[in-house]
Amino acid sequence: MSKAAATLPPVVNERATVLPVATGRATATAFGRKLRRYPVLASTSILAATGASVAGAAVPILLGRLVDLVVAGDTIGSLLTLAAWVLACGLAAALLVGAARWLVAEWITRACADLREEVLGNALRMDAARLEAAGAGDVASRVTDDVEQVTDMARPAAEVFAALVTVVITFAGFATLDWRIALAFLVVFPVYAISLHRFLPQAQRRYAAERRAVAIQSQSLLTTFGGTRTIHAYGMEDRQSLRVERASRGAVDAQLRAVRGFLWFANMMNYAEALGLAAVLLTGFLLVRADVSTVGDVTAAALLFHRLFGPLGLLLITFNDIQSAGAALARLVGIASLPVPVAGTAGSTTARRSVGVVATAVGHHYLDGPAVLHDVSVEVPPGQSLAIVGESGAGKTTLAAIIGGVFPATAGRVRLGDRPINALAPDELRRLVGVVTQEVHVFAGTLADDLRLAAPAASDEDLHAALALVGADDWVAALPDGLHTRVGDGEHPLTAGQAQQLALARIALVDPPVVILDEATAEAGSAGARQLERASAALLRGRTAIVVAHRLTQAQACDRIAVMAHGRIIELGTHDELVAQGGSYARLWSAWRR
Repeated sequence: MSKAAATLPPVVNERATVLPVATGRATATAFGRKLRRYPVLASTSILAATGASVAGAAVPILLGRLVDLVVAGDTIGSLLTLAAWVLACGLAAALLVGAARWLVAEWITRACADLREEVLGNALRMDAARLEAAGAGDVASRVTDDVEQVTDMARPAAEVFAALVTVVITFAGFATLDWRIALAFLVVFPVYAISLHRFLPQAQRRYAAERRAVAIQSQSLLTTFGGTRTIHAYGMEDRQSLRVERASRGAVDAQLRAVRGFLWFANMMNYAEALGLAAVLLTGFLLVRADVSTVGDVTAAALLFHRLFGPLGLLLITFNDIQSAGAALARLVGIASLPVPVAGTAGSTTARRSVGVVATAVGHHYLDGPAVLHDVSVEVPPGQSLAIVGESGAGKTTLAAIIGGVFPATAGRVRLGDRPINALAPDELRRLVGVVTQEVHVFAGTLADDLRLAAPAASDEDLHAALALVGADDWVAALPDGLHTRVGDGEHPLTAGQAQQLALARIALVDPPVVILDEATAEAGSAGARQLERASAALLRGRTAIVVAHRLTQAQACDRIAVMAHGRIIELGTHDELVAQGGSYARLWSAWRR
């Protein structure tokens, strides 16, 4: 290890417990509910798998009877009849195995799809504070790597299911033979029991650790990609590369520990098979020599036991993936088990244009961090606007996010109109408050589809009206296909100012009575910022507005201005009043004008 690598702080998963991981019982229960949604597929899958196993187990038993007929010198007719039954059972087993695998794969795939949709839905509705505390890497790895791992196991799981049924039916087949031969077969169970007793607890821990290590690796990569400019600006390429290398090494080491444990288990299973077959053959030999059993019974027992090699081998080969998929499934069920917010009713918001905002004694601190807001109280009457200004780190964005309902405050309360903000259902809250930050996203698809994410029922006329309100109608009309131009990653590029105008147009389509703008003009250049200021002013007209102002010309246009420092409001008044006071705002204004 290089000296630079040795001096780095260890990569730890400080946020691993923020998002829940389901217990084994909870995981089985949750996935079982998904499977029970398809009773027809369930019943036909089980019947086909059982029929295939019964037909398959009948073949070695019939072959044993055939051996006894040969030894006894029976007639050709009897031999041909029994051979025909062997052929029929073999063909039936082949057909039913194919049907069972297709049915089980379809059954499990549909259950996985339902779980994936539920996980993605819960992840999108996740409380912002929990999401921030968990970190993007943990969430991203769950809805990408974990979902993919569970989904990829759907088709192998069909073969595993058929193998399990085969094992059970084969055990039953031993009961039709000499009980002493079946008793000899039981010698394998102590080896299986000891191996499983040692392997399973270790496997659960190792595969859970593997998934956590992959989450840390994802977090490290996301942080690196997201902070590329900062890394280049400070010459941190080598140092950050070493951090990514350490996270990746941790993931690889966790995977190797899991694989080593599996290889030990696989070897123990091979020893058990060799011991079991030897016990069956030796017992059969002694019984035949003592003339208390037949060569056919011993042959059937050996063939039945040998028939187990395939299913047991498949279970061994896939056990590694099953354990890993089980750990991933537990992480998915953890997100799926998060409480889903209760939807509000469309008629629950009245007097939409007369909603004021009152924040009382609001305080906040992030997970394991210092307080960023201290006893902040402010009121914005209905239809009026409040600008929030201050130096970086003053708490402006945190206060705006709390008032906008992005995440709850850790102290104090916020009211929208006559209702506490925490009493509003998420969909009702979003109808009441629209939030636009400086970081906006253009979704892949047509421009019209992007806008209709905010208002799915909006007509083209509604879209054009919203675009005209924010001053975007001219450049949209100049696009190759107008509203139907494809935008987003890899499609027609939009400037930062145009993307911000789309975000403002989405808010116009929702038409909320309260709007929060968090430095919504910061990403545009001077000319673009002036255009966005005009767009913002048009959007805010007649609404209750809170503006985190990057440009003081925006603050000047608001009814009142709050100056923040160190998580507190230190000045509050109109632009003229604050300039006349000669305090912090007056100094900011003077510097801005210069």
